[in-house]
Amino acid sequence: MTTTTAPTAPTAPGPAIRPRLRGLTAERIFIGRAMRHSFRDAESLLMSVVLPVMIMLMMTFVFGGAIDPSGGYVDYVVPGTILTCAGFGAATTATFVANDMSRGIIDRFRTMPLRAGAVLTGHVIASLARNLLATGVVILVALAIGFRPDGGLSGWLVAIGMIALWILAITYLFASIGLAAGSAEAASGYGFILLFLPYLSSGFVPLETMPDWLRPIAEHQPVTPVIETIRAGMMGTDAGLQPLWAVLWCVGILAVAAVWGAWLFARRAGRR
Repeated sequence: MTTTTAPTAPTAPGPAIRPRLRGLTAERIFIGRAMRHSFRDAESLLMSVVLPVMIMLMMTFVFGGAIDPSGGYVDYVVPGTILTCAGFGAATTATFVANDMSRGIIDRFRTMPLRAGAVLTGHVIASLARNLLATGVVILVALAIGFRPDGGLSGWLVAIGMIALWILAITYLFASIGLAAGSAEAASGYGFILLFLPYLSSGFVPLETMPDWLRPIAEHQPVTPVIETIRAGMMGTDAGLQPLWAVLWCVGILAVAAVWGAWLFARRAGRR
């Protein structure tokens, strides 16, 4: 006698589990995305270059004669202009991040198998590349109007490394500000005060010329040792302990911004 077995109902397939992107794949994807957005926003890119160049030209040709009648003020003002350029360029990162958070694209990213930090990393690295490009333009214009640096190759390597580290630190800080802000307009406003730090430093005038009550503030804020390190590298002078303080400031800002940004991203994206 043959026994027949009743057919079993097909089992409904469970939800597909997508593997997480391996290695730095997610970071590469978001870096490419942020780079495309950066270069498509021609107005922001143009302003991050044109505005610091205009400031340098104004300081050199309008105020330079009064500050340094010998005509060498351009050699002094270039490092401060570079950090001003970095500030304007990094400020656009806050706007880009705030736009991502307000347009709901982060909710889509949450459904993807990727690390939360990859989104911020993409914005930060794209801003670093954009700012280094703008810095190169500023230096070329400075050379055209009489900037004559005396530093050797090692000095320039120190200066470029310091510029890149500062841009990285301040960009991550602006990215965190973009996460904390409720809109792109608010992000722009919150970060605006940071753009004044180069003016309250040794970037445009020697600290000795400042009032007694203002000089300690200018001496002990992060921009001054960064500027002095860049200036010493470009001009071939001794920076003393300024490079050490500059690196400590940059690493400290970067660490605080990274932790704050990760916490804000997890909170805003609903991951607790």
